[in-house]
Amino acid sequence: MTLIKFIEIMAILVGAFSGFIEARRKRMDLVGVFTVAFITAFGGGTLRDILLDRRPLFWVIHQEYAILIFVLALVASPLIRTLRQIVSERLIVIADAVGLGLFSIAGVSAALAADMPIFIASMMGVITGIFGGVLRDIVCNEVPMVFRDGKPYAICAFLGNWLYLMMRHYGVEPDFALWTSALFISGLRLITWKFDLQMGR
Repeated sequence: MTLIKFIEIMAILVGAFSGFIEARRKRMDLVGVFTVAFITAFGGGTLRDILLDRRPLFWVIHQEYAILIFVLALVASPLIRTLRQIVSERLIVIADAVGLGLFSIAGVSAALAADMPIFIASMMGVITGIFGGVLRDIVCNEVPMVFRDGKPYAICAFLGNWLYLMMRHYGVEPDFALWTSALFISGLRLITWKFDLQMGR
């Protein structure tokens, strides 16, 4: 298994987890839990593949991804119901931050593999990182977190993507660049949330 595929799988799992949490918080049934987890896990990558004209979509090629989300929905729903007292905004923010880092770097890497210009590649990383969460919040009847908490959510992804692009440009070992950039994005997002760093409104 390549590192980028491993990161993609990890991103899908984290995205699905944040979807499980939000769906259970909204007291959805099993179908709702699976649907929200599915669109959170695959929404950003699907839009990326459409914009890059990649067919079939990544989760169609790897049907095991969709099967994994289905199986996890069966297990996660009763588990999260039992642990409802720890399901909080903080847990969703942490899951979102980790997913943002992993998805963003998977997105920019896929764009580079498709020979996209570097600015477009950086934007593809942002789209991949944020769009699943946007869809999750819309389906759950919430203003998307990226638009409402006032903290530099998409900017964290954008900066981390450029860190990755610069590291690749200067010949840094690819695996190190991937992990460093993903950790940078997740860490920066959590720092902005922890210290309530606001963008101008």
